[in-house]
Amino acid sequence: MNKVFLIGNLTRDPELTETSGGVSVCHFGIAVNRSYASSDGERQTDFFNVTAWRGLADNVARFTKKGTKVAVSGSIQMRTYDDNQGIRRTAVDIIAQDVEFLTPKSANSSGDDFYDAPAAPAATPKKKPAPALQAFDDDGDIPF
Repeated sequence: MNKVFLIGNLTRDPELTETSGGVSVCHFGIAVNRSYASSDGERQTDFFNVTAWRGLADNVARFTKKGTKVAVSGSIQMRTYDDNQGIRRTAVDIIAQDVEFLTPKSANSSGDDFYDAPAAPAATPKKKPAPALQAFDDDGDIPF
């Protein structure tokens, strides 16, 4: 099983592009703090490159920006490539299957159209009447 869960902050604004076939793809990075500190008391941070596809890519690009806290679930993908000097390198990417936006809307609002998705109409919950209690004839016998 290849499954990863990460919670962190975007290190840069997401980059939304399209493949030649018209499929949306979004690349972004997140910084994830480790749960422990080093021997000198300093907390370490890991940086991950994340890729989201299709509708998820569109939503990430629309509703996040640098600094937004997100929870990413997905899988780890390793790839190799040759850099400009011809040296073989290995890269680890996270392929997002789900991204939860954890930064509250009010914390990110700055007057621009960030988080300006159409609001759903507020539904007023209808209260159900409490069920009427029926009298119980207790003759003292245990029913089993």
